[in-house]
Amino acid sequence: MERYIKEELQIPLRSVSDVVVAGGGIAGISAALAAARNGAKVLLIEKQCILGGLATAGLVTIYLPLCDGRGNQMSYGIAEELFHLSISQGVQDRYPKAWLENGTKEEKSRQRFEVQFNPQSMALLAEEILIKNGVEILYDTRICSVKTEQELVHALVIENKSGRSAVCAKSYVDATGDADLFWLAHGETENYKNKNTLAGWYYQSSRDGIKLKILGFADAPPDTERDQGEVLLKRRFTGLDGRENSELLCASHKATLDDIRQKRLEDDSFEPVTISTIPQVRMTRRLCGEYTLKEAENDKRFDDSIGMVGDWRKRGMVYEIPFRCLYSNKIKNLVGAGRCISADDGMWDIIRAIPGCAVTGEAAGTAAAAACDFTQLDTAVLQEMLKKQGQRIHFKEVGLYH
Repeated sequence: MERYIKEELQIPLRSVSDVVVAGGGIAGISAALAAARNGAKVLLIEKQCILGGLATAGLVTIYLPLCDGRGNQMSYGIAEELFHLSISQGVQDRYPKAWLENGTKEEKSRQRFEVQFNPQSMALLAEEILIKNGVEILYDTRICSVKTEQELVHALVIENKSGRSAVCAKSYVDATGDADLFWLAHGETENYKNKNTLAGWYYQSSRDGIKLKILGFADAPPDTERDQGEVLLKRRFTGLDGRENSELLCASHKATLDDIRQKRLEDDSFEPVTISTIPQVRMTRRLCGEYTLKEAENDKRFDDSIGMVGDWRKRGMVYEIPFRCLYSNKIKNLVGAGRCISADDGMWDIIRAIPGCAVTGEAAGTAAAAACDFTQLDTAVLQEMLKKQGQRIHFKEVGLYH
């Protein structure tokens, strides 16, 4: 391969923080918020010009359940806080009346604790709350490389309109969704082998008002309650290649435009409102941590649990998430959150939803504020910090499995 070689550049150091969070999706928002509330000076780096990731820029505006489908709430803390934030200016759909209006457990078991929210409001509100808590946000910025020394991340090289520079911190949170920091730091990672189906979610306006059109995403397991939807294209995408992502976006745009043209033939008042501005990929690359959580480990208690989630696809499936899934001994001051964490494919599909991203994000941010070597962090101390923040750690705390 022909290579372009240039002289090594001297890269200016832009800033020094206690914690740098890479990625401003739900996991990154949760991590930055938790770290700042625990007294850390926090820098949040986001490559888009809007917070929220797939939940906002990707228009996947369904806040999947905080419950187990049997009337028990599983995720608390920032996961619940962001749920209420997302609908503080109004609910779009799936209003969980039983959960928000003191319904009985029987009523809650019939209606899951989920909601559809407005993506623009959510993005703006998330930005507001982070700024109020002292988080510095660096938009339109990409991480080019990770500099490591003696099993520690020393600096991130970033690039934006100001050019190329470096940022340093004591601890780093990988909330990129693609485990980019772990990969750039030459940590052990694993790609999602099944790849991603094509999607083209968009908002539409018609005689029925403004609605979310769910176009594509057809990978719900066959034994779950979720609709499988429609297959837009047989080809699948890794989400990890620049040219391929561009091809994915073009294919998504074509499917969206075809759908718009068909709807206009049926309804002359029909108009598209907004389309996704990022690739709608769900699982791409994750870290290989000190422990890999498995879908089959429902109901299993972990001594180092940092929170819980239910399965958005199946009722009655509940999981504790061990802290060991969030880090690797090979890079001691780097912790993962959201769909970056160490989990098998089935569990990956559960964790990638908003509750899992928020629960692991809060734990990662809290840990990052407390320590710069996650291999030595006393998990009992971390658990107490999380409990004081409103998180619940073990099943017995929500009345399960005494």
